[in-house]
Formats: sequence, structure tokens, C-alpha cells
Amino acid sequence: MADIGRTICNARLADGSRHDIEITDGRVTALRPPTDSEPAVLLLPPLVDGHIHLDKTLLGLPWVPNQAAGNTVADRIEAERQVRAARTVPESETGANIVKQVVACGTLHMRSHVDIDNQLGLKNLHAVLAIRERFRDLVTIQIVAFPQSGVVRSPGTAELLDAAIAEGADLVGGLDPVGIDGDLDGHLGAIFAIAGRRGVGIDIHLHDGGEGGIRQMLAIAERTRASGFKGKVAISHAFALGSVPSDRAAYTADALAEAGIAIMSHGPGAATMPPLQLLRAHGVEVFGGSDNIRDAWSPFGNGDMLERAMLIGYRANFRHDRELAFACDMVTAAAARVLGLGDYGIRTGGPADFVAVEAQSVAEAVATRPPRKWVMKAGRIVARDGVLALP
Repeated sequence: MADIGRTICNARLADGSRHDIEITDGRVTALRPPTDSEPAVLLLPPLVDGHIHLDKTLLGLPWVPNQAAGNTVADRIEAERQVRAARTVPESETGANIVKQVVACGTLHMRSHVDIDNQLGLKNLHAVLAIRERFRDLVTIQIVAFPQSGVVRSPGTAELLDAAIAEGADLVGGLDPVGIDGDLDGHLGAIFAIAGRRGVGIDIHLHDGGEGGIRQMLAIAERTRASGFKGKVAISHAFALGSVPSDRAAYTADALAEAGIAIMSHGPGAATMPPLQLLRAHGVEVFGGSDNIRDAWSPFGNGDMLERAMLIGYRANFRHDRELAFACDMVTAAAARVLGLGDYGIRTGGPADFVAVEAQSVAEAVATRPPRKWVMKAGRIVARDGVLALP
């Protein structure tokens, strides 16, 4: 890794302030007045991907056409089974391709959901654990043991989820307790029991829309409060919040805020999107993720979280600078809070982890998604101009 030296001169931070930043042993030792009148770069803290699937990607393989017969979650699960059965390249290799690509774009922290079911067992978990170990000096990877095929309808999966936590997964996942498993209490009971026994958090995929999805969210909020899990639960997607009247969404937002439940959105292309500003106004932590990256679910996605912030803003009709800054916050500080990254942010005493872009403001960076001039980890350059500087 190339060392940039002890000082970054004339850097503009997200709040508009400018500094010379002194670095010693991979940490920021001082933020001093700038030595020049013209800022060299805009410095952002590391991008954070709050929802990625390292084990699903086909990145680096020949093109695989989407094989889903329909547009339901169940259709896509079945299509993925077919693609998975035909794979000849291990998930550890394709997943590593994503890690290299996203680090070059400035992501240094991520939360990856990993498929666990009674066909796969813990195979994909072991692949992602190997990826995490391989890149441990470059990026932090939280792992969610994710029951892609359900829990109740997939005998033995609950035991596998428990085993996954024992072997190194950081959170237990869930998936559409009603839409996929058809058993709200059975599904939630199983995953909350594992989380309670193992002392870990929960991140639940919830695609179900309308009032049915809202009832599931309220049930998750109630169980979260009753189980003492406040601040340890996230709901990914939460499409239902965008498909009900605003007063019902506001009521649900209050329940989520009281339970300390965070909401992840990736700016979905066709599904209804949670009302992000309403959620934040009601005290709900909202954060972003890339979700699928060229896999059996979607041919799109590249793992660039600055581009993802733009897509979130585009879908949410963000037009003002403060709104674009909100979108950036979803893939930086807010996501860092949800992931529990205590050592995060540009400050004296903090890690010398930065993303440099040519932009005058955060709003411009989100709107234009400029190439990353360089990415720094612990005081050393790990990527330049979108290219990883490591083997």
C-alpha cells in the first residue's frame, strides 16, 4: 500500500470546513487551519454498505440471464436455486470480486446477508467467513445468517441459523414471516430465540407490502420491546411503509422508533419505497445498502455506495442539498451507527480512513458520483481512481 504521507493539505470536509489533516500511525492527530486558499479535495468518511449479499453475486463470471419465471420473491428464490445448482466457481471467489470492487469505490464497512438453508447448510457461511478473513485488514464485514428459503417451511433451518452464529455470523436474519413462511409467530419466535440465546442482533428482510406488511412490522416492534432488543433490530426493505396512507406510516414509524428498529432501503427500482424523511422525522434510523449485485435476483448493481445514495435520492425525489446530504448520511454515518461502528468519522483521534472526490459539496458528490480520486485505510492509500492498489 502506498503511503500518502503525514499530512493531507487543504481538505474540505462534509460540513464545508477546510483543514490540513495530520496523520500518525493510521490515526488523525490534528485538524489544522488550511495552508492554502483552494481546497484540494472533498473528503468523505468511509462509505458503509448496510445490506449486501456477498455469496449471491455472479460478478466475474460469464453473463447469466435472469431465469425467474415471475416477479414474486418465491419466483426469485426458485430461480436462484437453479442458478446455484449450476455454479462451478466458488462463492468465495465471486464474493472476493465484489469486495475488491466496493473497496475501490470507497466502502470500508459492510453488512452481508449469507444464505443458510437445509440444502446449503453452512457452505455459503464458510465462504464468506473466508472472505472476511482474507480482507480483514482492508474492510470490516458483518455477517447475517439469512434464511433465504424461510424458517418454518424449511425444517432444520433454525438449527442451522443457531450453528451459523456459533461459527462466526454476527446477526440472525429473517424473511417475510407471513409471505414466505406463513407463520408470523413461528418465524419471529424462532429467530428471536436464537438471537436471545446467542446475544446477537437481528436483521429481517420484509418485502410484504400493504397493511399485511405493516402488521408484521408492528409485531416485530412489539416483540423487540418485549424481548429487550431495543436498538438491536433492523428491517430491510420495508416496502409496506410506502404503500399505506401517510398517517398509517407515521403511526408505524412511532412504533419502530420506540422499539429502536432501523430501516434499510436500497432505492428499489419498482417496489414502493419507505417514506425516508417521514421516518427520520419520527426518530427512526434509516440507512442504505446495495442489496443485489449482478446475481440471480437482478442483473444490476455495482456496489458503489455513492451511486446508491444517488439512486435513493432519485427514487425519493430528493432535490435540495439538505436532502442529498441525507442520502449520503444513509450510506455513511447512519449506516455506521446501525452497524455499531464506534470508531468512525473524520475527527481528531479517529481513524485515517477517507474517501477523496472532486466535488465542492456532499450534495454535488451525490448528484454527480465523481470517480474516487483515492481511498485511504489507516493512513495508507488502498485505491486510486477507482482501481484497487492491492493484489
